[in-house]
Amino acid sequence: MTAPSWLTTAHADLASGTRSRSFTAENPRAEVGAGGRSASILGPTRKGSPCITLPAGETVTLADAAGAGEIRHIWCTVSDHTEAVGFVLRDLVLRMYWDGSDVPAVEVPLGDFFCNGNGQRSLVTSEVVLVAPTSGMNAYFAMPFSDGARITIENQHPRDVEGFFYQIDYLERPSAADVGDLRFHAQFRRENPTTIAEDYTLLDGVEGRGVFLGSYLSIVALERYWWGEGEMKFFLDGDTDLPTICGTGTEDYYGGAWAFQDRLSNEVEPEVLTYSAPYVGYPTYLTRDTSKQAVYATAMAPLHGMYRWHLPDPIYFHENLRVTLQQIGQVGPDLVERADDVSSVAYWYQDTPVGTGRSFPTRSERAPR
Repeated sequence: MTAPSWLTTAHADLASGTRSRSFTAENPRAEVGAGGRSASILGPTRKGSPCITLPAGETVTLADAAGAGEIRHIWCTVSDHTEAVGFVLRDLVLRMYWDGSDVPAVEVPLGDFFCNGNGQRSLVTSEVVLVAPTSGMNAYFAMPFSDGARITIENQHPRDVEGFFYQIDYLERPSAADVGDLRFHAQFRRENPTTIAEDYTLLDGVEGRGVFLGSYLSIVALERYWWGEGEMKFFLDGDTDLPTICGTGTEDYYGGAWAFQDRLSNEVEPEVLTYSAPYVGYPTYLTRDTSKQAVYATAMAPLHGMYRWHLPDPIYFHENLRVTLQQIGQVGPDLVERADDVSSVAYWYQDTPVGTGRSFPTRSERAPR
């Protein structure tokens, strides 16, 4: 009987001298033998500072690791509102920098990074992102680095955000030789509204070698009728007018079918079926605004959120990559071009620690409407 793959990896890590480390509010430098040392009313080392405050308008460093290593798990939680108008999960910006680069490889609103778009909480149960009840947000992406890693969070909310809890677990590698050259990247985009007959772009400007990991898509349907006939397109290694990989429809790409609806349950008003699985999911379907920003729990444009991870079916590129999604709907038997409020996060690995340098949307440009 062969050992599980994780145990085989553990044997290799132990033999190489790999060490386990963790950044927390009580041990912000991930020092050896220094966890949980803060004092509380219960005395020394009794949970004295499990969280931090994120001052309005400031950037806080959550992790700053030297040398070679690999982040394996990020957990955090925070309230999704304050007394001020605004959506905390869209107002907090998460950034990650690898190998001394000043250009972030990851630049995403906190909520969207964890597949909670438009400042709205949703339960997610997937292979690499898990959001538990009451918003324990977890990410299990492997994030290697050979010469340092830095993770920051910027508070663009109008008020201080109190009670930000976090833990970042990583492996400290003996040398850069133990780390490959692929680096984790994630990029947020938003168009509100999209342009009629022009495909929405999830990702472009990627030059080099790598693998597309997956995407999170949030759509606020601004027009009537079915919104998800658009095809996801992957332009690989010099593709121009036509892509090498093209799907059959938005809900199909994210693992569903037939508009996510159970038409047999009620022909007049079919039931919309959400789901959350290891590699694909449609965890968010909302038609009423119950957020803290709403004076009343009123009807709103339908909000949809979905994810897909290309772990068992990787999409490799060797020269460049561009990913787009058609904005096509259906009225009766006819296909129609649409304009909706679309936002997304693209996740990929690339043979550079440097991000694309794309301008990040302002708080106003990201704000749910």
